[in-house]
Amino acid sequence: MNVTPPLATAGADPKAASFAALRAHYDGVVLPLWTGPGWNATMQLPYEALSGTDQQPLPVARYRAMACARQLYVFSQCDGTDGAAHAARLFASLGGRFADGGQGGFIYSIDAQGQPLDTTKDLYTHAFVVFACAAYFKRSGSAQARALLDGATRLIEARFATADGLYHAALAQDFRPLGGPPQQNPIMHLTEAYLAAFEVTGERFYADRLAGIAAAVLATFVDPATGCIAELPMCTDRAGNRVEPGHQFEWFSLLASAPALFEDSGLAQALARAFGFAMQHGVDTSTMGVAAALHLDGSPRDPIQRIWAQTEFARALAVRGDSVALAHLQAWLKAYPARFLHAGGWHECLSPAGKVERAEMPSTTPYHLATAYQALPRD
Repeated sequence: MNVTPPLATAGADPKAASFAALRAHYDGVVLPLWTGPGWNATMQLPYEALSGTDQQPLPVARYRAMACARQLYVFSQCDGTDGAAHAARLFASLGGRFADGGQGGFIYSIDAQGQPLDTTKDLYTHAFVVFACAAYFKRSGSAQARALLDGATRLIEARFATADGLYHAALAQDFRPLGGPPQQNPIMHLTEAYLAAFEVTGERFYADRLAGIAAAVLATFVDPATGCIAELPMCTDRAGNRVEPGHQFEWFSLLASAPALFEDSGLAQALARAFGFAMQHGVDTSTMGVAAALHLDGSPRDPIQRIWAQTEFARALAVRGDSVALAHLQAWLKAYPARFLHAGGWHECLSPAGKVERAEMPSTTPYHLATAYQALPRD
């Protein structure tokens, strides 16, 4: 991947040119995949994944509501009428294909023929419905988007919320609890969704609930020794728990995006420590590659490098913005495009040595590219 854009001129800032090249690859290569070969015009849905070699759809086993919502977010960010029109198609499909008219809420997935496949009601999916509707409402002003946003929020608080300030990770189709502990990842994406909803609605409910979520996450998921947010509650058997460096960076960026809401939060203070821990134990400084998972003591657990963790690392470095972080961002910028991007798209997973471990390109990944690239400096 050549990170120098064709229109770079002599004397141009190499760093700015490299950032521009990332965005050019995103606009010119990534997005057209999902209005072209990645779009099933019959189903009016994105395919779940494309081949990394010939950019053709992989055999269809399912379509997920979350994947549709992520693509709705992506195309709600695009300039021009084409992006707006595609976002409108995705918004219609989100409600038309996945809304459970009988029980309420959204089912997890449908099959290749459009019939319900997994009717679980999971928090992860509903968080992305709120997030995507906030983005689409901001872009279009659609009253339907605002209504869906409000309705999904009410449902989350009525059905998923628990007495300790957290949320069930998943419920049956009729909203019966399925058991199991809360999980940080869907709660993180609910935090992201409520931040977006607060931005577009200004409703104080979201600010109050975000403060409550931060306090509950601090009490339940944070390892006092490192400040890291574990994937499962800290009361879980430590050997079965883990820390994902990419999630430390993602949480850091989310809280840093709203200092007025979180500046006095103990969670924000913990994440300042978690950032350093994740950097020390989870980043290979020879390639700036971010490992998938660590044990709680920082020892390696899963060394595979997933592209979303690389982009969350870059976003956190840009958001942090001090001289050390920007130096690391410069090193990341030299390594990431050559390792993860190619003329036909991207590599989803690499080994530490750079071997492609997962060749397909999921429809969910452009969301991570979009949120990271939006945070990168433009000059």
